[in-house]
Parts: sequence; C-alpha cells; structure tokens
Amino acid sequence: MAHRAGRRPPPSPLAQRAGVDAVRLRLPGDGAGRWTTVREHLLERYGSAIGADRVEAMLAEGRFVTADGPVGVTTTYEPGGWVWFHRDCAPEAEVPYPVDVVHRDERIVVADKPHFLATTPRGRHITQTALTRLRRDLGLPLLSPAHRLDRLTAGLVLFVVRPEDRGAYQTLFRDRRVRKEYEGAARYDPALRLPLTVRSRIVKERGRIAAEERADGPPNAESRVELLAQRGGLGRYLLLPATGRTHQLRLHMNSLGLPLLHDPVYPLLLPETAADDWSRPLQLLARALEFTDPLTGRAVRFESRRRLAAWSCGAG
Repeated sequence: MAHRAGRRPPPSPLAQRAGVDAVRLRLPGDGAGRWTTVREHLLERYGSAIGADRVEAMLAEGRFVTADGPVGVTTTYEPGGWVWFHRDCAPEAEVPYPVDVVHRDERIVVADKPHFLATTPRGRHITQTALTRLRRDLGLPLLSPAHRLDRLTAGLVLFVVRPEDRGAYQTLFRDRRVRKEYEGAARYDPALRLPLTVRSRIVKERGRIAAEERADGPPNAESRVELLAQRGGLGRYLLLPATGRTHQLRLHMNSLGLPLLHDPVYPLLLPETAADDWSRPLQLLARALEFTDPLTGRAVRFESRRRLAAWSCGAG
C-alpha cells in the first residue's frame, strides 16, 4: 500500500552507532512503475556515488531495512515508504579537545564546544561532532540541538534532552529571543570608532564555502561590535548578533577591515588544510546565551569557561 505524503515516519528500526543516527530515506512518491523493487531504486540512487557492487554488498549484509525488516532482492517498491541504513564512514581525525558541559537538567544540556568540532553530523564530519559525543558520553540517545554553531567556532551550544521539548527551544532561536554574546580577536584599528552596528545583506550559496555580502536587496544581517580591550596591536571585541546568518560575524568583522584572527575563509579562502590546523584556531568564541526558558518561565544565562588563546597569551 502506498504511504500518504506528509505522514510522519515511524521510529527507526536501527539503533544509533556511537551516537550517530541511521540515515532515513523516503522512497519517492512518484516512483510507481519506475522501480519494481527497492533494490532497483537503491542501485539507481547510490550506485554512481559508492558503486553498484557496494550497494549490492550492503543489501546482502542486510544493512538496508524497512519497518518490516531487511530489504531483500525482491522487496516491493512502495511509493512514500521508508528505508534506513548506516552509511560507511570514512576515517576521521579525532578532535583532541573535550566537550564540556556547563549545565544539565531534565530538559536541556548546555555544552561548551571546542574549536574544530562540528555541532552535528554533516558532510565529512560524522562521528567527530559534539552531538555524537554527548549522546554517547551522557547516555542520551535522543539528544538534539536547538541551534548550531560553526565547526571552527568554540563556545556554547544548547541541546534538548526530550524530543517533545525541542520545538519550544528551537522557536526561541528562530524568533530571536535568545541574546547571544560572542568574543573575537582581531587587529586593533585606532581609527575605527566603536561601538557600531553593521548591517548588510548576506547570501550563502549551496556548495560554496564562503558567504558573501551583496547589494542586490535589503539587509538581512545585523551585528553590534564593541571594543573590550586592546594591547600590542590586538583587539578583543564583543560581538552581538541580532540575526543568525551563516558566517555573519566573520563577514561583518572582515567588512570593517578587522578579519578575525586565523580565519581561513575571510578575507581570503585558504586551502582546506588551513581549516584543520589545530595550532591556529579561529579566534571566535560563543561566550554567553541568555533567554527566558519557555518551559519554566525562568530567565537564565549561561557562560562559556573557554578563553580565546590569542588574547590569553597576548600573541597576534
């Protein structure tokens, strides 16, 4: 029987592996007649990416499953049906820094993420993420992020313990009801009068690493920049984003002529290896989150225990 469009998927029949969920695949609803079996669809969908032989091997090993069990050679294609599997993960270099927890209760976990660790599995970063580590180390397989923090940025990330509470906390970020404070280190320019507010239009195209500021529409990003201290040609800045565009603070600091120290993208896109040079972390820290808890009504504030290395050691 065909599955109705919009129907919520059933729970995954596959357990997590090291904190990583199985991939969930929805069979196209217009596939009736195009594919007779699920195997035919999987070969067409993934054969060019990983090779038909690898798809066949995964089928033989029973790694593709439906809610009714492993996909077999003759499993009938049902438009709108669901298939789950665990992907083959390429070896990942272990990020040698811990994910600290600054707050934990029955509803939320506030983690203090290190530089170089992705928030959630994506692209080539699957096992080395804050989410997978916390799920494993805290024994919370249903933990999920309320928002995301760039892989190269250190600092606070809010995770939600119970799936039924996730929407309430995500809405806080969506509706800009979370006050986020960042700290950055960049060169000091005595000619630049601070504080000031930067507004621009930021566009991030899919498949491109760098976002860009454009003049082809109204501003969609706003950041306040304040100088906290300066010494030896280096400035320590308080950065207050009113919006949450990709790379917003990095772009706005760059537009002021103050690119953040060790930024591998702005003003110049460096080779990919530069983004993984652990001796030169991007000097950007998400240092505080402040909001009214949507479930308790209490005003809360959480602060990172991390410090920017460049400012702490005074090196520019």
